Amino acid sequence: MISAVRLKPLNWHPYIAPVELSEATPEQLDAMKVTPSAKKVSEYVRTLAHDPESYLARTILFNAIMYVEGGLARPDRELGALGASIVNGCKFCAVVHARRHAELTKSDEVVTALYLDKPEALGPRDAAIYSFARRLSAAPSEATADDIAALRSVGMDDREIIDLIHAISIFGWANRLMHVLGHAESGG
Repeated sequence: MISAVRLKPLNWHPYIAPVELSEATPEQLDAMKVTPSAKKVSEYVRTLAHDPESYLARTILFNAIMYVEGGLARPDRELGALGASIVNGCKFCAVVHARRHAELTKSDEVVTALYLDKPEALGPRDAAIYSFARRLSAAPSEATADDIAALRSVGMDDREIIDLIHAISIFGWANRLMHVLGHAESGG
């Protein structure tokens, strides 16, 4: 048995000063009422709030993809986001989504296998999702009908596949946005 990987949260530090809540415009404050996790107004949220209209549109889309009820199960969405974030080199997002996957599944087996570079230890469904996330993230135009057939072979229907494509794709964008706006490092 493989020893479990324990991932500590990372801190993200912006390259530009985030909007200070005490100095935010009414539009910025209104936009920040809609956060990605519906939990807090982070430095990342406050950095994106420099452009409240774009931030609001991005966050509504993100929430619809990652937190909507029905369709693809949340752990599978998180696995797609994790696969994309690993390929895209976004350590912050990879850790966040690895931890969410482990929390939702109440198991760290998948995360451990991926962080130890042992994807062969994954079950068939997780392996298909992870493989597709990597392929779609590395070169979207190279995804083929065979990739979709592999997802169907593990029981995924069209709606779940579309949800997975959305989760992977939004992280193609989100990872790159985080890279240019700041950097991650281990916490205190």
